[in-house]
Formats: sequence, structure tokens, C-alpha cells
Amino acid sequence: MIKHRGFPSRMPSSDFHFTIRRANPKGVTPIVRRERYADRRPPDRKADLFFMAALWRQFGTEPFARGNLDAGRLSWLFGREVKPWDDPFDPADYDAMMVIDEAAARAAFPDAFDPDFWA
Repeated sequence: MIKHRGFPSRMPSSDFHFTIRRANPKGVTPIVRRERYADRRPPDRKADLFFMAALWRQFGTEPFARGNLDAGRLSWLFGREVKPWDDPFDPADYDAMMVIDEAAARAAFPDAFDPDFWA
């Protein structure tokens, strides 16, 4: 499992995790597309924003391996802002490659692309 050095492990001042510490010995948690309904709680929407900003800062438009990124957090963005890069894509593989769909991500999370976001 690739560990993304420098990637924030969680959202600041919260318990929303962005990475996992070690591979799951029972098997890899698959990434599935989760629907983001309009009535989601504000903290959940804020966690999505911070995760998208961290992905953009770390990877930009370059493909990246799933590695130690949290499957649950990725699932909220998967299929919309984060797309599969591999063909065929294995959602239960730590080495699966993904890429940010910049147009979709900018439309959904414009603040994540602000250069002063982490300031």
C-alpha cells in the first residue's frame, strides 16, 4: 500500500479522517459512488471540501494511486470529481489509479482551488 507522504491525515480540528494507517488484513474496502444529497450536514460538506482541497494540493491533474487514502471519504467524490484512471478499474485495490476531473471539481468545490485555502 502506497502511503501518501505530506497528505493530511484528517480535517483540522475534527474526527473526519482522510487516510488510513495500515492495510486492512480482512480485505480492501471497495470504493463505491455515494450520493451526496442536498440535506447533508454542514460538517460533512466541509469535510468533502477539505478532502478535495488536499487532493488538489497533493496531486493536481496527475493520476494518483488510492494507497492509504480513506475509502469512505473517496467514495463521496468518486464518479464525479474523482474518476477511475485504470481500465479496468478495481475498486478494491490499494494500487488502483484515479485522477481528479478538474472541471467537475471546480464546479462542486470552487473554494478548494483557492491558493489561500490552506493559509
